[in-house]
Amino acid sequence: QVQLVESGGGLVQPGGSLRLSCAASGMNFRITFMAWYRQAPGKQREFIARITGAGTPNYADSVKGRFTISRDNTNNMVYLQMNSLKPEDTAVYYCNRVSPPFAPWGQGTQVTVSS
Repeated sequence: QVQLVESGGGLVQPGGSLRLSCAASGMNFRITFMAWYRQAPGKQREFIARITGAGTPNYADSVKGRFTISRDNTNNMVYLQMNSLKPEDTAVYYCNRVSPPFAPWGQGTQVTVSS
């Protein structure tokens, strides 16, 4: 069965950096387009970055130039390097496929940007 496990979140000051990781299993990972999403309190889950199986990235305007998505097809991992973090980046971050059918959502990883 498909499983996604996110990690790497934490508390960071504005301007700081974090690197999130997503471990995927139970899918043909190498050909699966993957994405990072986030959900802030009281808001809907939103797309922030995607990456093709070959490694071509695409970003939401809100994170372009600050976040970098990457993947390791050997180890079925997706990463999100987040730099220049802002308080509005505070959210629970999830990884999943780019489009339906989505895998069961993982527990996510909490990112809190605060001084």
